[in-house]
Amino acid sequence: MKTVYDFQVKKTDGLMQPLDMYEGKPLLIVNTASKCGLAPQFKGLQELHEKFQEDGFQVLGFPCDQFNNQEYDDIEETTQFCQMNYGVSFPMFAKVKVNGNEADPLFQYLTQQQKGLLGKQIKWNFTKFLVNEKGEVIERYAPTTEPQKIEEDIRSVIENASR
Repeated sequence: MKTVYDFQVKKTDGLMQPLDMYEGKPLLIVNTASKCGLAPQFKGLQELHEKFQEDGFQVLGFPCDQFNNQEYDDIEETTQFCQMNYGVSFPMFAKVKVNGNEADPLFQYLTQQQKGLLGKQIKWNFTKFLVNEKGEVIERYAPTTEPQKIEEDIRSVIENASR
């Protein structure tokens, strides 16, 4: 069976990174946009990262400008914006498409595993996918779901992973 760990993603430097480096770790995978009205969620995502990082949990951010072109053209601007405004220290990757024929294979997989209101389509920026330590997508959260509302689910995944 395929898992999240079977994919490779493009880093901000353009090099490919296998996600198997996160094998055994619960993940929260998020499509982000710096110029979006939901961008303050970066702060909450960073708080989750800081709170659960020692438990092996990792937030992975994937900038996307598919929704009203709300991301910087230059990935350096994106990472600088996130660090300066929200203190983001969790991994951010290269810009991706999340819907359509050109959607990144990881996001094609995520949306097949957990459908949302629009079926397989991602509705907007800051759609979140919770992945357990086995690389299985166990939950999908709407863009408007604040990161702190996911905290109990993350805690549960971490506790299950340590059993």
